[in-house]
Amino acid sequence: MLEQLARKDPATVPEQYRPLIRWTAQQLRPEYEGLLAGWPKTLTLGIPGIGEVLFCHATPRNENEIFTRLTPEQRLLPVFEALNVSAVVCGHTHMQFDRMVGTVRVVNAGSVGMPFGEPGADWLLLGPDVQLRHTRYDLAKAAQQIRDTDYPQAQDFAANNVLQPPSETKMLDLFSRAELR
Repeated sequence: MLEQLARKDPATVPEQYRPLIRWTAQQLRPEYEGLLAGWPKTLTLGIPGIGEVLFCHATPRNENEIFTRLTPEQRLLPVFEALNVSAVVCGHTHMQFDRMVGTVRVVNAGSVGMPFGEPGADWLLLGPDVQLRHTRYDLAKAAQQIRDTDYPQAQDFAANNVLQPPSETKMLDLFSRAELR
């Protein structure tokens, strides 16, 4: 996003997604650039009942790496074993899971706006334990609100991400081809 705010296309983003990032960047006020630039890529907080929890987008070492609940633990140990935290909360793949990697609990919060699997909002409640949550909402109303915007792919997004998101099975297959090796 910061690259786009600086009027540069993000090199690591596939071409088909760049118009969406451009549009999103255009929605932000210029004064937000400094705020976004100041956000850390990871953040560690003490959560009562859980301990030290590291929050990141994809993995602690890379905001774009892909792994899922099915990624073999041996591939994940180098990413998580030396962190000195009780848990890691991530997202990126938009599918909830709760698993152990060595001695670290690794949890994907899912996605509120673009879940893969059951339509609705996936989210996470932390403390004193980890609770994966799913909330249903008025999907038709949300889809119509999206269609009423000038978002570049509003029709497609409403139909294929809000009303009928891709199945978890489909996305696990797709992500397995791109996950970290």
